[in-house]
Amino acid sequence: MHKATILVVEDDPPVRNLITITLKTHGYDYLTAGNGQSAIMQAASHRPDVVFLDLGLPDMDGVEVIKKIRTWTEMPIIVISARSGEEDKIEALDAGADDYLTKPFSVEELLARLRVSLRRMALLQQGREESPVFTNGSLVINYAAETVTLDGKELHLTPIEYKLISLLAHNEGKVLTYSFITKAIWGDATESEMASLRVFMATLRKKLESGERPQRFIQTHIGIGYRMLKAEDAGE
Repeated sequence: MHKATILVVEDDPPVRNLITITLKTHGYDYLTAGNGQSAIMQAASHRPDVVFLDLGLPDMDGVEVIKKIRTWTEMPIIVISARSGEEDKIEALDAGADDYLTKPFSVEELLARLRVSLRRMALLQQGREESPVFTNGSLVINYAAETVTLDGKELHLTPIEYKLISLLAHNEGKVLTYSFITKAIWGDATESEMASLRVFMATLRKKLESGERPQRFIQTHIGIGYRMLKAEDAGE
């Protein structure tokens, strides 16, 4: 059975040791890098399944590492940083990071984020995004028919609501920033589009939570954006 390999990019030895010991204890293989240049080389030569990336590296900013890795691969990148500002998170996510974990973090949350990223990558490799039907628990999106059903009943969505839920579904498990979503839907990211996004997302979530067994499919990252949750992760 394939053991996932995680590239840990962290220049602080205590933090790096905590992460690697956690990975080893839970059956993962790992590689380490103490700076950005080494991280890029390791990512290119070993093709890890997931990258844990600190932003404050001694030779270059972690955002630059994300941009360089994204020129040739979509391997999941989870930022683990002491930078907790919204602007830092948005910059990293817009550069191509899949998720953002702020230090100090719990081992349980780290492992949960890792499982989500591994599952999302496995689905991509299986060609999930090419499938005409997306299923998430009781939620079903038929891309060919452009219909959305919940508990077997069709939801009456506006064209914008349908675009929003399709965009989130195609990126299930990944945090999408407000600017990414508004550019994808409206082609721009002005204050007007940002306001429209909040309104449409509110009405969409109301419809999604009207099923026989109400559950949260869309997770809000305040000040950052939204993420489509896998049905069984809704309680995390």
